[in-house]
Amino acid sequence: MVAVYDYKLVALSLAVAIIASYTALDLAGRVSETTGRHSSLWLLGGAFSMGTGIWSMHFIGMLAFHLSIPIAYDLWLNALSWLIAVVVSGIALFVVRRPSLTVASLGIGAALMGLGISAMHYTGMAAMQMSPPIAYRPSLFVASVVIAIAAALAALWIAFQLRKRNSATAVIAKLGSAAIMGIAITGMHYTGMAAAEFAPDSVCLASGSNFGLSNSALASLIAVATVSILGITLILSAFDAHLAARNAKHAASLEAANVHLRNIALYDNLTGLPNRILLEDRIEQAIAHARRAGKPCALMFVDLDNFKPVNDAFGHPVGDELLKAVGGRLTNCLRQGDTVARVGGDEFIVVLSELTQVKDATVVGEKLLQELARPFVVGQRQLNVTCSVGISIYPTDGASVKDLLTCADVAMYQAKKSGRNGYRLFEPGMSALASPSATPL
Repeated sequence: MVAVYDYKLVALSLAVAIIASYTALDLAGRVSETTGRHSSLWLLGGAFSMGTGIWSMHFIGMLAFHLSIPIAYDLWLNALSWLIAVVVSGIALFVVRRPSLTVASLGIGAALMGLGISAMHYTGMAAMQMSPPIAYRPSLFVASVVIAIAAALAALWIAFQLRKRNSATAVIAKLGSAAIMGIAITGMHYTGMAAAEFAPDSVCLASGSNFGLSNSALASLIAVATVSILGITLILSAFDAHLAARNAKHAASLEAANVHLRNIALYDNLTGLPNRILLEDRIEQAIAHARRAGKPCALMFVDLDNFKPVNDAFGHPVGDELLKAVGGRLTNCLRQGDTVARVGGDEFIVVLSELTQVKDATVVGEKLLQELARPFVVGQRQLNVTCSVGISIYPTDGASVKDLLTCADVAMYQAKKSGRNGYRLFEPGMSALASPSATPL
């Protein structure tokens, strides 16, 4: 018995296969980007939509196939072939949502998917319930299965590569890949159809069955299923992608706002150095590290000498630029684990963690004096400033943030009393001469 094809429906089956392939590629991205319950829902919904698309392509191809006798299709075998397509699609989406795609998982997934598509196809052929049964040419039968597995292999690899790409270039890549996948799936179908041999006196038993679907009924079912399910899926996927992009944008804006607020709360607006709040935490960390290591740490109270005349003579903008430059030089004098903070107009605190010996603090003090004594160039002006430095040592001068800050402030006051442009280590006898303005954090 010779079969003929309606080539308009053949072309339609190819178009549906391409649309189903594009939907599969898009769904692969949605499934891999979601987690938890949403990922499972997308997996189930994706399997339903993708499977229905593949099944619809198969039966559009069957509608394009004409014999000289009436043809119908058994309802229950049709349903079974659809279920196989859905299960196969679920396997495919499960494979591509994994974090990595190994050769073994790719091979096993492609084999299962290819065999599943073949099973769907030949179950759909069995739904014709031909008598005598359809015979198949072994070479073409095997070729159709091999094509199905090869198509599945290419589909899984392409879907995995494109699953997290959403740019305009990725859309073009998905369209091209969908065309390749659609041609491969269609090729498998028509190779399988070519393998079928119908006896001259064949009769389609499904055409006289109460559960048989005529060509018109099957066409209506396929049209509704294909257009509604694939269309709705693509719309939902696009809407989900839009929501995901908007949520990502909001999350980025919120993160930027949080960073900005954190910077305002913890850092000096002018110099970008830690402020009083963050400084207290850094001092507590330095004390804790020194206690564990059994080593001293130090606080240095740095106050610029005669900074007010700079503001009076050149204005606050020049004074602000000078403070920024001072903060930069102080930072460059220290190790990576040390801290420089600005706690007042021209007052800075330096935290030296885990010193080998107390003498190391005086070495740093001398270095600070030398660095700040070099001229500063602000705009077209050359400015010269010096500083007075007071140093307190943990645990000799105190075991708390308050005690160490107070002692460093007192020592700095004594450095100013001694002629400025120098440093002093705190000594117990200095307490009686402490500055009335000396205050801890």
